[in-house]
Amino acid sequence: MARERSLRRRRAGVLAAAAAALALAGTATVAAGPPALASGLPRGHDVSSHQKHVDWPAARSKGARFVYVKATESTDYRNPYFSRQYGGAREAGLIRGAYHFARPDRSSGARQAAYFVRYGGAWRADGWTLPPALDIEYNPYSRKHKCYGLGRTRMIRWIRSFSDEIRRETGRRPVIYTTPQWWKLCTGNSRAFARSHALWVARHSARPGALPGGWRYWTFWQYGTKGRLPGDQNLFNGSASRLRIFARGR
Repeated sequence: MARERSLRRRRAGVLAAAAAALALAGTATVAAGPPALASGLPRGHDVSSHQKHVDWPAARSKGARFVYVKATESTDYRNPYFSRQYGGAREAGLIRGAYHFARPDRSSGARQAAYFVRYGGAWRADGWTLPPALDIEYNPYSRKHKCYGLGRTRMIRWIRSFSDEIRRETGRRPVIYTTPQWWKLCTGNSRAFARSHALWVARHSARPGALPGGWRYWTFWQYGTKGRLPGDQNLFNGSASRLRIFARGR
């Protein structure tokens, strides 16, 4: 979900290595379809500028029911394809939402949240708009500074600052996208967000596995980078009607 093609490949490699380290024996990266144990759950995907011009009616016909579209990163990057991707998904009948790629080393959480809302991260209780999502994970720009140079306490404060600003401006807490490994490394496996934030867990394997930070269940699961839908492959943990209710904020 990072910006450049090379960074995307690098991030995929980090996620794959982390998932392999903690995955259950015998699991493998899912490519063609959703894991069998989760069959029947609504399919979705996430896209960024890497996908450019998405054929949304084709994605809908292949089973997509929701999508997250990258809107912003830090306070100096906007996905140039965002408006077309976001609007095209809605026209094709997909429930869609926007996500922000966090750069805790660049500016405060509140400042990045405000930038995100201004350029795509707004929310409406129309049943078609997913709550804004915070993509916070391994630093794709520096292998040395996986936690962006922040200690665990400062990272938790940064995430809280982002979340508080999103709630102030939209009325919803953001969905948090992360990996169990990064969350443990960079927040000390903080349980501060589990009760009030939906989890979008990234684990590229046949099972979501152990969840981070006190979360008892996942709301979205990114289970692979390759599949029938453009971008990364995801599932929603509920029925299609529950997905619509979640979008409405009820």
